[in-house]
Amino acid sequence: MIKYPQGIKSAAVMSSASKRPVIFGDRGMTLEQEINESNIYYRNHQLAVIYKKPTPIQIVKVDYPKRSRAVIKEAYFRQASTTDYNGVYQGHYIDFEAKETRHKTSFPLSNFHEHQIQHLANCLKQQGICFVIIKFVTLQRYFVLPAEPLINFWQQAGQGGKKSLPLNFIEQNSFEIHAGYNPVLPYLEVCYRLIHSTGENHG
Repeated sequence: MIKYPQGIKSAAVMSSASKRPVIFGDRGMTLEQEINESNIYYRNHQLAVIYKKPTPIQIVKVDYPKRSRAVIKEAYFRQASTTDYNGVYQGHYIDFEAKETRHKTSFPLSNFHEHQIQHLANCLKQQGICFVIIKFVTLQRYFVLPAEPLINFWQQAGQGGKKSLPLNFIEQNSFEIHAGYNPVLPYLEVCYRLIHSTGENHG
């Protein structure tokens, strides 16, 4: 039996707790900033090498108001972006998207694009560790939702299902993590669980 690493419990366990833990994440940081700081910590401590993917753009027009400064006036995306982050942890390829919402009871599927869902599905076929980190800004709650239940829900939605992920679905199918300091978001502990407990019920 694999125990939860320190600092993480399943969302189902956390939702049933009578007392909410102390929250450290509400410091005016976006989810992207929190993940970027966490990645710096992980790299500095040689725990993982994970970066935000650069967005490929084609620059069309540039102005030079000063010799030392260039201002991009026109540009376009060369291709549709896939997911936000990728890298390697314990010999495993890691690929994930980061999303945040101010909704309190659900997460709109419109925040995802079909090519992102397909990209996650393709990475899963190559045995990658794939997931989405969802931040409920108003609730100050963070969830790591593995790609498989997200893909299944997306496919059902395409056949007339719900157009948003209910909070209770996210709680039942995700790992809830809590913001701290070093790292800001301990999502790597979820990667550990996904690697070492394949097929285990997250609830």
